[in-house]
Amino acid sequence: MRRFAIIPSGGSGKRSGSAEPKQYLKFNGKELIAYTLDAFQNSRLIDDIIISAQPEYFDLLEEIKLKYHFTKIMNIVEGGQERQDSVFNALKSIVAENKDIVAVHDAARPLLPQNSLESSILAAEKYGAAVVAIKAKDTLLRGNGIVTDFVDRSNIYYAQTPQVFEYKILYDALVKAQNENLKGTDESTIVKHFGNEVRIVEGSAFNFKITTQDDIELFRMISNSI
Repeated sequence: MRRFAIIPSGGSGKRSGSAEPKQYLKFNGKELIAYTLDAFQNSRLIDDIIISAQPEYFDLLEEIKLKYHFTKIMNIVEGGQERQDSVFNALKSIVAENKDIVAVHDAARPLLPQNSLESSILAAEKYGAAVVAIKAKDTLLRGNGIVTDFVDRSNIYYAQTPQVFEYKILYDALVKAQNENLKGTDESTIVKHFGNEVRIVEGSAFNFKITTQDDIELFRMISNSI
């Protein structure tokens, strides 16, 4: 059995307000995506890494690969118009058996704990599909300018990544989504849509996604202590 990590890295960084995609911003001289890749390079359960990105960043990614000795990076492929297209392009670039494992992780989640990664992989090996998520702890409400009602949070989770699947389950789901022109917010929504059970694995507040300028500033402060 082989275990692959796919890192879709085609985001534009518009919500963060940065001139370049946030995954290539430097923190203490190190690109954000390099922090993310560390978790997979250092994991005993990951064999190969595939990155999907915009072609104009291929050279930079090759530099990052060499600079930080990311020996597990096997392919850098062109990203697609949507996230799922980028993941599908990466998936099609590998040769895998049906039961091999594929972990998809956001390029802009640089603080993935090893225990979350390993637990999600082991859950996918046992059940076929798993998503890392954290239980909602704040009060949830609906409204548009004013509060209209509150949401019971007892069974509410915030989905994170990695989202981990047997190769055949993810591949078949993405083929069906393409054929039906279905666009999902992430891989777990597509896999679940086509009838597969997705297990929840406990995530971590440290595993936050850098999306806004506030997130950038928070990670800048954290990275100063890494």
